[in-house]
Amino acid sequence: MKSFQIKQKMWSLGGKFTITDELGIPTYQVEGSLFKIPKTFIISDMQGKQISRIQRKTWTFLPKFYVNLHDGSTFFLKRDLSFFKPHYTIKDLGMEIQGDFWDMNFRLFQNGQEVASISQEWLRLTSTYNIEVYDDQYADLVISLVIAIDYVKAIENSSAANGGS
Repeated sequence: MKSFQIKQKMWSLGGKFTITDELGIPTYQVEGSLFKIPKTFIISDMQGKQISRIQRKTWTFLPKFYVNLHDGSTFFLKRDLSFFKPHYTIKDLGMEIQGDFWDMNFRLFQNGQEVASISQEWLRLTSTYNIEVYDDQYADLVISLVIAIDYVKAIENSSAANGGS
């Protein structure tokens, strides 16, 4: 089992921050594109080796992301239209994400077995997530999913703050 914390910086241009393990040791680096369309995130280990590339698909009604992992596997994540609970589809992996009503806690399942849990801390100025990965082989994938989901939430919060425009 591995534990991680994602704590974004308050004034990070483009979305550059470090992900730490349960001891506070930096494990991953995330860098988001600043002005690039489509929005892209690169996740690397601390030696600079690329772990994944996340790219938002443009011109879609609901947010959709393509994720390429370093092992060559590719999948996409999309936010589904839902009214009471957030729902995401992960295509090509046979995985399912279940979240709570407030979009603060998620669990990731593969073939009915929970492989990770993600909780977002309340009352923080920046997004802070605590992540438990129960099977180490899913660590890179889970980190990539959380980054994509957090960006979807940021888009939705920005839209709501701007009156839906």
